[in-house]
This record gives sequence, C-alpha cells and structure tokens, in this order.
Amino acid sequence: MQQPILRVARPTNDIDRVADFYTAGLGFAVLARFEDHDGFDGIIVGRTGCQWHLEFTHQHGVSVEDAPTKEHLLVLYLPDRDEWSAAVAGLHAFGATPVTSENPWWDHHGITFEDPDGYRIVLQNAAWG
Repeated sequence: MQQPILRVARPTNDIDRVADFYTAGLGFAVLARFEDHDGFDGIIVGRTGCQWHLEFTHQHGVSVEDAPTKEHLLVLYLPDRDEWSAAVAGLHAFGATPVTSENPWWDHHGITFEDPDGYRIVLQNAAWG
C-alpha cells in the first residue's frame, strides 16, 4: 500500500529565486518542474525518498503578496546536530540571514530564516514528539 504524501503548495512571483533558496540554500532536490500548465508555471522541491515536498507556482499575469504574517512557518525538525549544522551553514552560504522568531519558542532550539517571499522556515535542532 502506498503511503500518503504531504505537499505544501503556495504561489510566488519568482519561482527561480524561491527555488534557489530551497535547493542551493537547503540542499533540496528539484523533483519536478512544469510550465504553462493551464496558465501556471511551477516547481516541486524536496528530499528524495521523503513523504513530503513543497510546490511553488506562479499564475501568468497574477502578482501575489509576500507572506501575510511572521507566524507563517515551515518547521523542519533536524534532530541530528551535524545535519542541522549543515542546513544552517547552507543557508548562511546562500546569503540568508537568521531572523528572530515572533514566537520565542523557536529560538530555544532552532534558527529561523525568511525565504525570498517573506515566509519563514525554522530549522529546529530537536526531535518532534
């Protein structure tokens, strides 16, 4: 039986810029890309073999606003310290700067960054659960 897969999808005005943040910065792989699918372009990124991925789309002729609040978070639990450190280093090397979390909980065991659209990603050095 196939396992369910979680896809988080959201619009962007600049697919290449946001995709670079997640691929070059975080080391995600490009899993798929499409152009002019009923007026939409898109890219799907993630980690090969994981049961989740992220999709970024752009609808032709439509402009979207940046993230509506600082509490729109994508949290990655990375309990292995070396893996967490590598993810943080990758974003630093990409040129991303950490930001203080709106909710201080995330700063206790993690580091928060903003992607090019203003959405925040928390790299949490802890196990979930």
